[in-house]
Amino acid sequence: MLAGAVLVFHGTTAGGAAAGVATAAGHGAAAGRLAQICRSAKSPGTARTLSRAVQNALSGRTGTESVAVYDRKRKLSCAVDTGRRYDSASVVKVTILAALLRKAQEQGRRLTARERGLAEKMITRSDNAAASTLWNAVGRTRLNRFLKLAGMRRTRLGANGHWGLTQITAFDELRLLRLLTSRNSVLTTASRRYVLDLMGRVIPEQRWGAPAGRPSWMRWRVKNGWLPRLGRYWRVHSIGAFDGRGQDYLIVVLTQDSPTMEYGIQTIERVARAVHRTLNPGSGSAAGSLPMPSEASDGSVPADV
Repeated sequence: MLAGAVLVFHGTTAGGAAAGVATAAGHGAAAGRLAQICRSAKSPGTARTLSRAVQNALSGRTGTESVAVYDRKRKLSCAVDTGRRYDSASVVKVTILAALLRKAQEQGRRLTARERGLAEKMITRSDNAAASTLWNAVGRTRLNRFLKLAGMRRTRLGANGHWGLTQITAFDELRLLRLLTSRNSVLTTASRRYVLDLMGRVIPEQRWGAPAGRPSWMRWRVKNGWLPRLGRYWRVHSIGAFDGRGQDYLIVVLTQDSPTMEYGIQTIERVARAVHRTLNPGSGSAAGSLPMPSEASDGSVPADV
């Protein structure tokens, strides 16, 4: 069911860029020679428009970005460098929760009150102590088992308990979002709804990124990550699911080597606005921007690591 979430834009070259992956304008290819990054047999015109919009959103940005979009209504997929690996920062917390729920399913039980309390803190407030507790409770064996079941074959768990250094790709994060938003044999409907409910209750100061520019009537779910390594060069990520009024689509934007957290957020939100605007033409008022958060790490990795 999850196969074909994005086009086959993966496999890395010696230089680190994904082989065959569309490259955004300003990232080493002339605009006239760029591959079309979005495809849809059902809505080819929208795919072409969105390709240009995403390319324009990334044009001239400093750092490295990967983008994956999937629109169920239009059977539309977009991919930019989706095989590149990034330090996960707090985005991996969604995977931790999904693996915990899979563990509970296999044990024939519901989450305990303590597990639910930790899960809520981990997702809605990005609490790191809660994440560490649940990471250890699930264990590497079951985490890896979940990754295998979910088809997240490019994801590599962080070593030495550093879950924030789990290596993720836009390809795998999109697979995770598809798993959470469609019926499958890995997670029950109740488990999926639980994760999505928490992602829809993230505190206001952590709602930046993928939700930016969405129509005000659209339901959103989001999880972000923001991490400088050794005090500089930020990794800033956002994954989100959006639906309502017949719309149903997913957005993943991963970035690294941004000079500041704000710059990374701005890059993500440029892409997000391009997606929301293109997939909701003529929509009414769009949701406004939230204030930029402070330039502080999400704490997913110790400062000296």
